[in-house]
Amino acid sequence: MPIYHGRRGAQSYGHDIGILLMECFNPFPPGDVGNASTYGYPVLYETVEGVTIESLVERGETAAIDAMVAAARKLEREGVKAITSDCGYMLAYQDLVAAAVSVPVMMSSLLQLRFMGSLIPPGAEIGLVCAHEERMNAGVLDRAWPGRDRTVRVAGMQDCPGFREAILDEQGRLDTDQVEAETVAVATALVERHPGIRMLLLECSNLPPYSAAVQKATGLPVFDFITMIDHVRAAIARPVFTGRY
Repeated sequence: MPIYHGRRGAQSYGHDIGILLMECFNPFPPGDVGNASTYGYPVLYETVEGVTIESLVERGETAAIDAMVAAARKLEREGVKAITSDCGYMLAYQDLVAAAVSVPVMMSSLLQLRFMGSLIPPGAEIGLVCAHEERMNAGVLDRAWPGRDRTVRVAGMQDCPGFREAILDEQGRLDTDQVEAETVAVATALVERHPGIRMLLLECSNLPPYSAAVQKATGLPVFDFITMIDHVRAAIARPVFTGRY
């Protein structure tokens, strides 16, 4: 057996991905970023006090910067190999957190837009389903994808009753069948309005449970928070290949 040495600041070991959470009262079913059983590898959560759905998603405020940086550094001390978050609008903290730690940082599912754009031909479009359409403005998209050369079509979930009550209003009850139907309806309507869409991105960390249903309904590739996290995790935990030749 090898010899192990303690890591200063670590209370536990073996975590691949650190996840910064907002303060919220949302159920996190399997498939959600906030449910540890979503992943086939160990993750570690840290809640950032002062960052809320109301302040970040609905008002567009960037609060509790010191707390965010401190939480990210704590995750790094615990030994995580990369850090993410549980909200696409945490893009506002991307540069701050990346500058504060030495591990890869992926604070927003929106970081995939540039990569997605490289997969489709000129003139093709990307569909973006987000938690709050008004907040997903040109400034946010420009920050996610500077100099973007593909059109991004946006539709929000803010007026869907099931999503609104469970996620934005934090009522503490989530009807996954209802929210799945709402997500599929928003995505399919977006594709019908804009037939040039060739790929979809579900921005919100609460939407990956419904990605398969959206894909089945639209026939399109669907990206979300989990595709991003899985992609980066694959890079920081490369397997040793075995087999026959």
